Amino acid sequence: QVQLVESGGGLVQPGGSLRLSCAASGSIFGIYIMGWYRQAPGKQRELVAAITSGGSTNYADSVKGRFTISRDGAKNTVYLQMNSLKPEDTAVYYCNIDQRLPNRNDYWGQGTQVTVSS
Repeated sequence: QVQLVESGGGLVQPGGSLRLSCAASGSIFGIYIMGWYRQAPGKQRELVAAITSGGSTNYADSVKGRFTISRDGAKNTVYLQMNSLKPEDTAVYYCNIDQRLPNRNDYWGQGTQVTVSS
């Protein structure tokens, strides 16, 4: 069983930066998508950014040009670099691994709070 542990959240002023990390306890291989989601109070969870095992990336329109997702295969870690943060980025951020092959598995982290406020 793979466990995901997020870190890097916190309080930051508007315009500031944070880097989130998500470390997987076991090896992730095959075909998979690693993603960051967020959920603000009273809102549905939404996809922020994703990266495939092949290296393709996808971003929500609201974060394009400000956020960058990356991964370190050797460390089984995915990162989310967040720049030019806005108050509307405030949410709990969750790491997800959607494994397609060789087996179908869906892993979630416990979430890390990001608060953007002056």
